[in-house]
Amino acid sequence: MATARSKHLVLILARELASNLATPTLIADAEGTLVFFNDAAEEIVGRGFSEIGEMPMDEFSASFTPRTRNHAPLADERRPTRIALEERRAAHEQLWVLSRDGVDRQVAITAFPLFAEADEFVGIVGIFWRE
Repeated sequence: MATARSKHLVLILARELASNLATPTLIADAEGTLVFFNDAAEEIVGRGFSEIGEMPMDEFSASFTPRTRNHAPLADERRPTRIALEERRAAHEQLWVLSRDGVDRQVAITAFPLFAEADEFVGIVGIFWRE
């Protein structure tokens, strides 16, 4: 029988904060697994978190076919969520995405790392909005 992984307290608190925000927000753990996005994000995502569930961030991000302002494919290493996960620093980008509901949207994404202690990386927060 599979057991659910326990979440770090910082991720639990980040989820609580995100669930009370009107700004579309997502949270991923240190392994790069999407662990939550709030109701405000549903409009951009095209479906609710309860329908999608946890999944690798790369898989989640790639499903949106992210593109630059000129509609060229956005390189993985330029995705703010990837930068926050791998380089553990904040990043911002404006891009186009094809949401799961089939609608093309221009969005801005800012992602930043979450630390429990100065040297204990536990995940990231991504905040995004329609341009």
